Amino acid sequence: MQPGGPPLQSRRLIEQVRERARYLHYSLATEKAYLYWVRFFIRWHGVRHPRDMGAAEVEAFLTMLATQRKVSPSTHNQALSALLFLYRQVLAVDLPWLDNVQRPAYKRRIPSVLTAAEVSAVLDQLTGEAALLARLLYGTGMRLMEGLRLRIKDVDFERHAIVVRQAKGNKDRVVMLPHSLAGALREQLLASRATWEADRLHRRAGVEVPHALESKYPSVGYSWHWFWLFPSPTLSIDPETGVVRRHHLFEERLQRALKRAVAQAGVAKPVSVHTLRHSFATHLLQAGTDIRTVQELLGHSDVSTTMIYTHVLKVAAGGTASPLDALAGAPPPAQPPPRPPPAPSRSPASPPACREPAALYA
Repeated sequence: MQPGGPPLQSRRLIEQVRERARYLHYSLATEKAYLYWVRFFIRWHGVRHPRDMGAAEVEAFLTMLATQRKVSPSTHNQALSALLFLYRQVLAVDLPWLDNVQRPAYKRRIPSVLTAAEVSAVLDQLTGEAALLARLLYGTGMRLMEGLRLRIKDVDFERHAIVVRQAKGNKDRVVMLPHSLAGALREQLLASRATWEADRLHRRAGVEVPHALESKYPSVGYSWHWFWLFPSPTLSIDPETGVVRRHHLFEERLQRALKRAVAQAGVAKPVSVHTLRHSFATHLLQAGTDIRTVQELLGHSDVSTTMIYTHVLKVAAGGTASPLDALAGAPPPAQPPPRPPPAPSRSPASPPACREPAALYA
């Protein structure tokens, strides 16, 4: 079997996995995940080389993940994909058992969705850049990394549009720029400009740019329009090149702030940054937005993925009434009227007893 690229230059197996993943333009997150599972697979089998192992070892490893570690189906599938990548793309092994390894069935879960009041309560607890970023993610439906990777050139104030570049699946799309955030985003742009000017004054390295664009245009990483909209306040080392440069805002910065905000707002639901995206889609559908439009805004390849939010609406919007409500709305069964209390005994000094009308007991 021919691997998915030219002959490998690296000698060590781990470096070969990294080399092949980068040749196929896999994301850095996928590369790290595959390296983790390959290392785990080798160490769990006593540091044996994968060429000396086969179907029995792969199935034993996957069985251990499902029975002992009790991993989710998505994690199980990720581990299997990493091993298939190792054997097919790196070791160029095409064995019949590779096609017979079964993937666990993936069960789509109903997402956690906040109400409009809960979203407002949570956002009110955030401050600074975290507040702006959270409002932007909820107002556009972007994923966390899509919002953090925004460049100056991607924000169009004139058309109130934001271009999301190289999103999931390496696809681009356009989302709305909320009118209520235009002023705050302009202020963020000025703060970003001050950081960019300070970097230029201190002759720091330019920001990371995709592919080989920097080789073709050496100064593109130093240009203003390629700078981050949410730059990090500190410098960091580029894991691929080793260059010390300014990256975008660290993703855990918003995750921690949102966790505190949810606790302060008293929201008793599992909430993550991605919950803002789920709430965005659900609230658009509740407002009557066409599901195809929501699909394009979210960047889903298949409308069936977007349809998951309609399951939330079927119940949350009150579209299906409970049979208990029908019972509660029905008139109660007829009951015999209670007997009036006995009249008190009369005495010559006491006035006659006051009898209440019988209609009062009907």
